[in-house]
Formats: sequence, C-alpha cells, structure tokens
Amino acid sequence: MSTDNVVETDVLVIGGGIAGCFAAIKAKERGVDVTLVDKGYVGKTGETPFAKHFGVFNPEWGHDLEGWMNQVRFIGEYINNPEWTEITLKESYARWKDMLSWGVEFYKYDDGEFVSWPPRPSELMAKFPMQSIRMRQRKHAEVYRAQALKTGVRIMDRIVVVELLRQDGHIVGAVGHPTDKYDCYVFKAKAVVMAAGAAAFKPNGTPLHVVTGDGEAMAYRAGAEITGKEWNDCHPSRAEFPAWQWSPRKDLSTSSRDDYGGLPPKVNAEGERFADGSSITLYIEDVFEADAGRAPVFWEFGSGSSDYHGLVAGPKGVPRQQVDLEAERFGRVRMVVGSSLGMSVHNTEGIWPVDMNCATQLAGLYAAGDSLGARPAGSRYPNMGFSTAFCSTTGTRAGLAAAAYASSAKNVKLDREKLSRIKKTIYAPTERKGGFTPRWVTQVLQNTMMPYWVLYVKHEARLLSALTQIEFIRDRIVPKLTAKDPHELRLAHETRNMVLCAEMKLRASLFRTESRGTHYREDYPRRNDPEWLAWVKIRDEQGEMKLTKEPIPRKWWPDLSLPYEERYPLRFPRE
Repeated sequence: MSTDNVVETDVLVIGGGIAGCFAAIKAKERGVDVTLVDKGYVGKTGETPFAKHFGVFNPEWGHDLEGWMNQVRFIGEYINNPEWTEITLKESYARWKDMLSWGVEFYKYDDGEFVSWPPRPSELMAKFPMQSIRMRQRKHAEVYRAQALKTGVRIMDRIVVVELLRQDGHIVGAVGHPTDKYDCYVFKAKAVVMAAGAAAFKPNGTPLHVVTGDGEAMAYRAGAEITGKEWNDCHPSRAEFPAWQWSPRKDLSTSSRDDYGGLPPKVNAEGERFADGSSITLYIEDVFEADAGRAPVFWEFGSGSSDYHGLVAGPKGVPRQQVDLEAERFGRVRMVVGSSLGMSVHNTEGIWPVDMNCATQLAGLYAAGDSLGARPAGSRYPNMGFSTAFCSTTGTRAGLAAAAYASSAKNVKLDREKLSRIKKTIYAPTERKGGFTPRWVTQVLQNTMMPYWVLYVKHEARLLSALTQIEFIRDRIVPKLTAKDPHELRLAHETRNMVLCAEMKLRASLFRTESRGTHYREDYPRRNDPEWLAWVKIRDEQGEMKLTKEPIPRKWWPDLSLPYEERYPLRFPRE
C-alpha cells in the first residue's frame, strides 16, 4: 500500500514552532545536515503563531535577576527548577537579538521604546517585576521559517511523525506518513530533537487542536520519563462563541503607555467581584465560582484599553443570547475556563531532561520547548512572554547539543524487522474494515475529561471514575481505530496519543495528594510541605505506567519557618 521514502540526516527536528525552528537553525549553523519536519506547515501551525510577547531579561534595562527569579518561585509555589529558570532569563536577551536580526517585528511606542507589559512602574511591579516585549502576532512564526530556509535547513511539511526508532539503546530516527498519501517516511538520523509541543484534547477557543501530545507520547513509548502532567493550563474562552479565535486589539495604541495587558476584573452571577485584575491569582477562580453555584462568570472590559478588549466583538451576523447582550451593556463578556483542556502549565510538562543541554534518558534524543519537562516555571505560569523565552532558549541549547552529538555519532544500519513491525502498527487502522472513527473516540475522550470536576476540581473518587473510562478506551477502543484516508490516519494516531496523555494526567493527579497552584484536590485542599516539594515522573515499566516522586533539593525549598499563610497567601476552597 505504501512507498518507502528514506531520508538520511544528521539532525532530525520534529516540530516547527519557535523551539523547533531555533533548534534547526542553530544546529545547521554548526555545519551538520538538518531536517525539520512538521505535521502542519512550519510557520503557521501549532501554538507559536499565536504568541504575542517575549520575556526579555536585560540588567542594562534595570532588570533585577533575583526579583524575576523570586516572582517565578512565588507564583509557581516553589515547584520550579531555579537552574532552568535562570538559564531562561539570562539567555533570553541573546535569543531576542537573534529574532531582531532575522526580522521579527516588535512594536515600539512613538518615542522609540519597545512596547512592554506591564507598561509602567506600579505597586504590582514592586512585588512582581517581570516584563515582556510585544511582538507582531502570527507574523513572527513566518520569519522563523524563512530564516531556517535561508540557513539551509531542509523543511518537510505535512508529514506526521508517529514513532521514534530506538536501536541498541539509541534513538536513530523516526517513522511517519504524509497527511495526503499512504507513503511511509523513514527518517534515519544521528540525533533527534523533539519539539512537537505540549498535550491537549483538541478544545475550542485556542490553537490547541493540533497540540495532541505526540512528542511526549512517542518518547514515553520509546522509554523516556515524562513529568508535569498534574498541572493545568487555565486559558479562558468566550462562552458565547467558544470557537471564536479572539486575539489582541488590532488598534493597539503606541502613542501612550496604556495598560493594554493583563487580566481584567472578574464578576460572578451575583455581581460580586472576585478578582480585581491587578493581583496575582490561582487562575482557576472562575471554576471555583462555578462550583459554588455563582456562574456565569463575566470579565469586565468597561474601561481602559485592555489587551483582551477585542473579546467584546464577536463574529458578525451570529445570533446573540440575551444574557450576553445584557452583559455587553455593562462592558462585560461571559467567559469559561477550559479552552486549553488537557494542557499543563507552559514549559512544565514534557520529557524529563538529564542535563542542562536538553538531553533525555534516551541517547541521541533531545527535547525543547513545551516537549521538554525542564520545569523553569512551577505550578502556575509566571508571566506573559516567559514561554517564548524558554522555547527559543531550549531550542538553541537542544540544537547545538544535537549537532555536537551527531558530529561524533556513527552511522547505524536500521533493523529492518523492527522497522517492519513499526510500519505495520502505523498503518493498522487502514486495514480494518470495521471499528471506531478517531473523531468519535476523541469526542468520547473530551466528554470524559472536560467536566470541570475531573481536572480542575479534583477528588480521588472522580479521578478514579474517569481513569476507569480512559483505561477502557485505551484497551478496548484504541486498538480498533479505523482510518479511511491518510488524514483520518493522522487523526487516529493523534487520538491514540491523547488517550495516553489523559491517562498520565489522571494518574499524576491521583498521585499528588495535595493542592498546589493549578492542581486542586478538594480531598487534600492544602499544600503539603515538605512531602510534596517534589516532581512527579512517569515511565513505562513492562507495559504498566509507573509513577515516582523526585524530591526537590532542599536548597530550593521555601523557608519552612515562615507561617503557611505567608508562604501561600492564596486560599483554596475548603482549605
């Protein structure tokens, strides 16, 4: 049915977002042959085109490293890895200069200064000093593609990488198929950089319908350890139009330093303001209000020039509900949390690294961006623009390390028998005459994981109930997935990966018997120091998912002599 296409390269980069492009460019600059492959179109796919801030740290601009580091520690509730936090901050300026030299556009005020958030010193900045610079959304992703091509990187679009090739304890390539043909692509590489993004369950409202945990799923099946699955990203979506891809204001003013960024105040159905828009929050207060029976939740846009102001305007000509028309009179928009369903906190989930150069437990495999579980952030996201700094920094480190590894690695003759077994697994859905379509299975997965009482307000009984459903899907449904064309074959593999990631999230949430940041267990509603000053690692052990606890070094602990209320001023329900 398929035609084999063998691509030999020194470094294979999987995923064409900001991390993957940086990895490919930096590796190519070291003189090795580099192939960059993406299941979409590099420069338009994934989360990268929707990023709009870059967190640039520069002491010459008056930035204080200790202050920025303390912000990440405090907001993340001491679960970050400070070594990776420091690397991200210290190397962000060099990566920003790279972007400028390539042609990435950053907005400037009329007086020539770069548009930043927060735009001016404030009482909030005295405690939380991190800043970010605003870049032109979507267009910057196209610049990375152009620079990769200019550097000599081979780009291969619309090829779904399905499995890594492991041989003699080393990762020696990968196997996949194009989205429009049944052809097979065998990538033979001396080093592989995984930069395929995070995991999500194809929710509405954000560009996460293509971020399906492919990278960490492939690495897990190959023998790598995964971390960070118990945390949750809390991006919101407009309740009235959940699939409306809202974006920042098109009329961004650069004539004055208006507060275009940050979250607006929030009001519940009883008219009570429960977040003022200027304080640090847990990010899941909207869910807690709903659980208390005080939904719907409204965000206020009645004053100022908030970056989220564009939410007020939805698609033209679509019938409106009365509750939303009434809310608009008061400058409010009805919002729901969950548009990033299935995703962890940026840069916190992914493949566990074994050194500071993005190497994994699998020789020859490196990871970058949201595929790298380096934990520079903790249990909550610290500030806009932090992820773009981390992705470009780790992409650079992974690319350089992969190039060095490939330069000394020997050519390996692929095991044809093993390759044949992998190909048979990849194309199995096309051979079945009956079974389950991936769209239907994805819907069942979403229905299982989407209720707020599963991943946002957690309890052992409900987590176990959801896990029972996911295990059934894993064992009885996924093996019977069907595909009638190459595109549906892609969907089948994405569905398989999402089911695996769902199991990881549920098991990690059960394993961490405390509440912290975006992980809330109503049966364990307090932070538990020092027992859970630890990271959770997941690995495959003879076909079973094994979870272990990795203690955080004592030198990174908070001051346990301080009262609990000072260490953790934000309260959980029932706490």
